[in-house]
Amino acid sequence: MLKPYEQRFPWNLDWNLLRTFIVVVDEGGITPAAHFLGLKQPTISAALKRLEDISGRKLINRSPKHFSVTPWGKVLYAEASSIFGTLAQLPDLLGSLEEEVTGQISIAVASHVVSPHFDAVLERFNALYPNANYTISTMDSDEVIAHLLQNRVSFGVCLFAEKPAALEARVLYREYFGLFCGPSHRLFGRENINISELKNENVVSFQTDELAGPLSNVAHMRKRLGMRSTPKGLSSNLPEVRRMIVANIGIGALPVHVANRDVQSGLLWQVPPYKSLPVVDIHLLTNSKRSLNSAEHTLISMLNDELDSLPLSERTYKA
Repeated sequence: MLKPYEQRFPWNLDWNLLRTFIVVVDEGGITPAAHFLGLKQPTISAALKRLEDISGRKLINRSPKHFSVTPWGKVLYAEASSIFGTLAQLPDLLGSLEEEVTGQISIAVASHVVSPHFDAVLERFNALYPNANYTISTMDSDEVIAHLLQNRVSFGVCLFAEKPAALEARVLYREYFGLFCGPSHRLFGRENINISELKNENVVSFQTDELAGPLSNVAHMRKRLGMRSTPKGLSSNLPEVRRMIVANIGIGALPVHVANRDVQSGLLWQVPPYKSLPVVDIHLLTNSKRSLNSAEHTLISMLNDELDSLPLSERTYKA
């Protein structure tokens, strides 16, 4: 049973305190939050203390050299972010009561999402409903999932090691990862490369490319080949991984269908293995708890229709 102060919590709460708390967590401290909001640091500190007093919990551990969010703070941050995601939708939801399909569509995607099928649906949708607006943000797959759980985006496209229980997921497409080197590498341009020549080679990779991560198949392949276990370069962004490969910082894994154009133009060269390559599924993720405006609803419906009409074999990119 709720205690009296817990029952009064939603009535006593100043909703601006939640907004301030979200900014403090997002910015990683009182001072950067004050700069972001254009307020003085004591004002932010007082707002945080007031929120802690109302909630009856310590939300932030802070000192001159330390900042961390407590377990209670993490729960409040997740729920507050979801609340503000819902509030941010209200103008679109009210506007979508008109017959015309309108509204803002916010899409969160992993950087290596390259799908002709997805692009074709987006093109058809835009031609049919020219008054819809778009925001597409590139981020880590973990961030894509977090934004969906916090109700910040319309839908997401990314990979994952395990499906998030609170989200709906469908395979958008399947891709294969191969290993590539740049023009300055000693193996560039060679046709008959012995797989043993990859032993102890420097590696560049995605931050999700680890034995327990979404790209674990790629990490296991490198381990089997005896390549160096500690990457020389890391990025969450495909163009930056590609840049490091071209600059000969190390050999890196890329989706074969994405790298194909660079191979043809002489910027990348595929090295073995060439068969039994790691398979990665890229998923369309949605949050069933989100109230969709007319544009979001229509585009997601068109994407689902596309997935229903095309077998996965036709959405599998091998080269």
